[in-house]
Amino acid sequence: MTLDFSWSFAAQISPALARGAGVAFIAAIGGFFVALLVGAVLAGLQRSKRWWLALTGRWLMELLRSTPLLIQVYFLFFVLPGWGIVLEPVTTGVVALGLYHGAYVAEAYRAVLDNLPAGQWDAAHSLRFSRYHAYRYLMLPQMVLPLTPALGNTFITMLKDTPILAAVSVPELMFAANDVGAQSFRYVEPITLAALAYLFMSGVAALVVWLLRNWIKGRYQ
Repeated sequence: MTLDFSWSFAAQISPALARGAGVAFIAAIGGFFVALLVGAVLAGLQRSKRWWLALTGRWLMELLRSTPLLIQVYFLFFVLPGWGIVLEPVTTGVVALGLYHGAYVAEAYRAVLDNLPAGQWDAAHSLRFSRYHAYRYLMLPQMVLPLTPALGNTFITMLKDTPILAAVSVPELMFAANDVGAQSFRYVEPITLAALAYLFMSGVAALVVWLLRNWIKGRYQ
């Protein structure tokens, strides 16, 4: 293995790494939407007036966020087939990212909901809003702005967690970088380019979150 950086070799391997970056980004996007749904379900369960549903939601959230992402990936890919549930590698990655980060999204939902003025619920009750309409027309519009930074950070963290998916052969960015290194015995270029790609994608995501937050702030305040 050599430590000198070759620009020509970096240019040669860039297409393979770009494909890997695309897979990583798609997995993060898919996992993000799964996390939004999982977080909503867990937050809804915890706010249930039935104690057993609230306890179930709390237990599931602690289970998901207290076990390593890698173990959850292995469980979905290697254990579920024994029960007749077989997932493709990319699907496994999307589901695992969504479940793991969904627990943290649920906490973000809970924190924002708990900080809403109690009078909002009294107003919804006096207007005879159903629970659904209270969330739809009163609570959700107030939750969007404070949730935007937290959800943006969740997506960026999820993007940086995608290298774990290489453990089940998801052809994401680090999988491609390691594959190039194994074939060429040169790791400086692929690892450096992979780091720069993650930095670029995370930076773009952070910029989008900042622009979105300012747009929401200007529109609703």
